[in-house]
Amino acid sequence: MTTTEAVEKFLPGYFGTSNRSLKTRSAYSHDLIQFRDFVGRETPLISIHPEILEAWAAHLQSHPYAIASIRRKFASVRLFFSYWVRREAISSSPMWRLRLSLGREQALPRSLSPADSRLLIEQAWRGPKSNPLMSRSHSNSQFLQARDVAIVETLFATGMRVGEIVKLRISDWHPEDAHFLVRGKGGRERLAFLPDDRSLGAVTIYFGLREKGCVPTDPLFVNAMGKGISEQGVALTLGRIAKSAEIPRRVTPHMIRHTVATLLLRYGADLRIVQEVLGHASISTTQRYVHIAKDHLLETLRVRHPNHHLNVILSRAKTGCHPG
Repeated sequence: MTTTEAVEKFLPGYFGTSNRSLKTRSAYSHDLIQFRDFVGRETPLISIHPEILEAWAAHLQSHPYAIASIRRKFASVRLFFSYWVRREAISSSPMWRLRLSLGREQALPRSLSPADSRLLIEQAWRGPKSNPLMSRSHSNSQFLQARDVAIVETLFATGMRVGEIVKLRISDWHPEDAHFLVRGKGGRERLAFLPDDRSLGAVTIYFGLREKGCVPTDPLFVNAMGKGISEQGVALTLGRIAKSAEIPRRVTPHMIRHTVATLLLRYGADLRIVQEVLGHASISTTQRYVHIAKDHLLETLRVRHPNHHLNVILSRAKTGCHPG
């Protein structure tokens, strides 16, 4: 069996019995097609050995791909070979004898400062200066502004992924204790709470206008046509609000998720709580934010620690200068 045949049969074979999203399938397809093109379309699957995989890793690093991207691609290939081992097309996986040293990912997640976060939220409440989508009628303008505020407040309150917020349904909202039922990666469910009156007020206002407008669709957040808003729609909405707020950075939904994680740790939240809020399957994923929180802690200590004041006094004492 050639690599081309193996890839073509793997995708419907594996995903036909696996409860994975279309987005995940698309990512696997992209990775495996890229791998197939590197090793050769007609290369027999059985002839692929660890040295070929090492050469592919070097190829990816030279382009360069981020370490996280390379790891994801190799995770796809590992699953691919394991699948064909189980079906006895090959006796063993070349990944089993492979030891890759890709180093540590240096880039930390980008996040907004508290000041820029405040500017973004304030601008969402203030509303757009001009927006063609909102020129149809006053009621439509009011509804879409309320939607924008609710989206921004929900993202900041819950740290949801953009893919999670666009999948929310009306039935996922539970007003009795102000939480959403979120369906995250791998089918994992969690509760996402609105912890303050401002975010709860934003969602309540949006729900009121949504019911008043008799929006018939089930998705919670909708576009100007009354259909479920897309991930791109959320991203464009945030970009527009950030531009109006004169934030000199490109603001993305994922940046807000990183901001929530960073600020929770900075203000003293337990790591396990942050893991639960973000819906991370592993605590190790959450721990990358600790580095950012540590930077803030060290910066604060350098400015606020009492040793700085004591050092001034000790220095004066050594030189014979006494405060007085």
